[in-house]
Amino acid sequence: MKKSEKIKPETEIKTVAIVGLGALGLLYGEHIQKMIGRENLFFPMDHTRYLHHKNDCYTVNGLPLDFQLVDAAESTPADLIIVAVKYNSLTSALDIMKPLLAPHTILLSVMNGIVSEEIIAKRYPNATVLPCVAIGMDAMRDGTNLHYVNKGKLQIGAASEKQQKALATVDTFFQKISMPYHIEADIMHAMWKKFMINVGINQACMVYDSSYAEVMQSPEKRASFERAMREVMVLSEAEGIWLTEEDFNAAVELMNSMDPTSYPSMHQDYKAGRKSEVELFSGTVRRIADKHGISVPENDFYYRRIHEIESSYEQTSSPETASALSAFPE
Repeated sequence: MKKSEKIKPETEIKTVAIVGLGALGLLYGEHIQKMIGRENLFFPMDHTRYLHHKNDCYTVNGLPLDFQLVDAAESTPADLIIVAVKYNSLTSALDIMKPLLAPHTILLSVMNGIVSEEIIAKRYPNATVLPCVAIGMDAMRDGTNLHYVNKGKLQIGAASEKQQKALATVDTFFQKISMPYHIEADIMHAMWKKFMINVGINQACMVYDSSYAEVMQSPEKRASFERAMREVMVLSEAEGIWLTEEDFNAAVELMNSMDPTSYPSMHQDYKAGRKSEVELFSGTVRRIADKHGISVPENDFYYRRIHEIESSYEQTSSPETASALSAFPE
């Protein structure tokens, strides 16, 4: 593990807030609560959701966990905030986060894509938002229950010299709690590598209604998955990131190592009839491609097909179903 040994931590992380009770929120909530105690970890939410969920019981791999859920308006600042919501919930999450911020607070986004840090920093320009990538996990949430085989790891780094002390602070904390993580010297490259994987596997699993193994073992589906990733590679060159063939092969190898019966977040959204994060994936690819005048036919196909899928289940779901599906904050 690469350590920021020469830089002293700016402060000590004692309290952690996780915004979002989706798969990653529960995954990291389980790990952190076990290491620092329930009294030092909390999940803030808006008043309506708090009233609805304050008595919920959660399980991770079958074991019950009593998380501390709080009304964000009445909460105190946290030393570390982990943003673990879906893209469609980020705007409301930014409102929830306001009372949690202090001058020393550090934010980590474990959201998919390559734009969440920019969106958070635009809303809170004085906050320290460390770039972060969550990779290799196969967590699946069903209501208040989470199951995973692979916990994966967090990749973190500094986007500028002024973030080095905050990076050292998180490094020290993650070592203390035995968090699976790695400090990346080139965090933007790591973010784009994860983006390439997500653009391929998330969208392929949703479009083809398939698990990881079903995509990787089908010549047609795997070819589509790989074409989508290679389009991201071309864009990375235009953006000065330069994803390599080695990055591509490592991404394929990682997908082959995932729980074969599991599937990523977009497919989970599809199964639940929720809006997906297509704008984070092919939506972002198309916007960057348009800027550089680059053709991305596979991602054009994914973008159109996913919107068709979402339109079909939006038309068939009842108001009662829609209300139930939105009951659990992501």
